[in-house]
Amino acid sequence: MKRLVSWKVSDEFRVRVEPLIPKRLRNAGKAYQRKAGGGRKPQSPRKIFEGIMYGLRTGCQGKALPNSEFGSSSSVHQYFLDWEAAGVFEILWKSGLLEYEDMEGIAWEWQSLDGAMVKAPLAVEAMGKNPTDRGKNGCKRSILTDKKGVPLSIVISGANNHDVKLLAATLDGIIIERPNDEGDKEQNLCLDAGYVGIQAKQEVLDRAYVPHIRPRGEEIEEKAKNPDFKPKRWIVEVCHSWFNRFRKILVRYEKKARSYIGLLMLAAAVIVFRKIKRQNQPNIIYG
Repeated sequence: MKRLVSWKVSDEFRVRVEPLIPKRLRNAGKAYQRKAGGGRKPQSPRKIFEGIMYGLRTGCQGKALPNSEFGSSSSVHQYFLDWEAAGVFEILWKSGLLEYEDMEGIAWEWQSLDGAMVKAPLAVEAMGKNPTDRGKNGCKRSILTDKKGVPLSIVISGANNHDVKLLAATLDGIIIERPNDEGDKEQNLCLDAGYVGIQAKQEVLDRAYVPHIRPRGEEIEEKAKNPDFKPKRWIVEVCHSWFNRFRKILVRYEKKARSYIGLLMLAAAVIVFRKIKRQNQPNIIYG
């Protein structure tokens, strides 16, 4: 079977998305009649969702959305805002994690956390002066992943905020229930040298994690001494690169924080569903 292009919605993905889309309520006691010249009929939810996916994948401007395929770009954007306010993308991400837990099993025993900065030239919320980009506006996203790189939590803030300030919020922001460590395997958290310090270590310990805070170069030295040593923190960097493949996320042009976090949640849902492997069945995302 031919693989679908990245913004097309497969039938397997559609059946997971459509039940979450809120229905527009109509007054039962009112008679509705379509006026002559009243414009186009509303697009199907699947087409609208594909329009959102098209923008997420290609990074095109809202007005550059092909209206011959997806209809009015302003309507697609309004649907996106309505669905984000209704929590559609967060619920989709959460349902993906629950399905992944049933099919593959989330690797809770080793987790990794790190932040990444992106340009945000038009942002008015959750932005700050990027110290690595000549003080231009930037946004930072902090992500927590499991051992296989599956995103469990996402937090955004201004690029001028230190990673340590986002640590507690990221650990507390896991959108599904984290298993209790009592009677189970201990949960390890891998961090880089940016989290060195008493405050970060205490926040990790307070949440029943075993901290592994590696200064720069320590993993390389350990690998040289012990060939069987396998670094585990790097997987969060891979997850950040997966997010960067969604061009709408690579550079943030959304003014409002809610719009950008909605795109991040949708991208996280796609990443999770893409990693679910089903025997002798097509991939949920690519068909």
